Amino acid sequence: MRVTKAQAQANREHIVETASVLFRERGFDGVGVADLMAAAGFTHGGFYKHFGSKADLMAEAAASSLAQSLTNSVGLGVPEFVNLYVSRDHRDAPGGGCTMAALSGDAARQSPELKATFANGIENTLAALESQYETGEEAPQEEVRAKMLDMLAHVVGAIMLSRACPDDSALADEILEVCRARIIAALPPSPAKQPE
Repeated sequence: MRVTKAQAQANREHIVETASVLFRERGFDGVGVADLMAAAGFTHGGFYKHFGSKADLMAEAAASSLAQSLTNSVGLGVPEFVNLYVSRDHRDAPGGGCTMAALSGDAARQSPELKATFANGIENTLAALESQYETGEEAPQEEVRAKMLDMLAHVVGAIMLSRACPDDSALADEILEVCRARIIAALPPSPAKQPE
């Protein structure tokens, strides 16, 4: 039975979405093509109708999940972002969480193309955070960018360190609590709203 172009595109998107979750849960090298296709409900042989290589899928899945993470944080102020990001819920759900926290270590050992995908995702995240950062005064753009880059590195690192500890470890929770409190304390107070 012949598959329509629309169905082929839907199948490809489903494979990318499935890969995105599995890569975040198991790492790029922790998922084989056969396992990935089985999880998506397709045969192993169908993979090469959609992708030239696993590396191609890795880059597309990373780009998709980085964009989805960004979409999920739209409209959040920086303190709200930190509270949601540096949380036990996020720590315990890598498959549905941030790609940077789940796969940055893996990406460092991958192709220049995949690294470029991550760099683009980091830039987009920084731009979104910068647009939501309230300083209460006019701050130079370089200063705002530096503050958001510092904060992003801290939130990603907090999740990575916490995940490296056993799930029931008191240290896993301590890392999250201390880092979340310190990151939020380092943010400037929100500007007071002027009476109307």
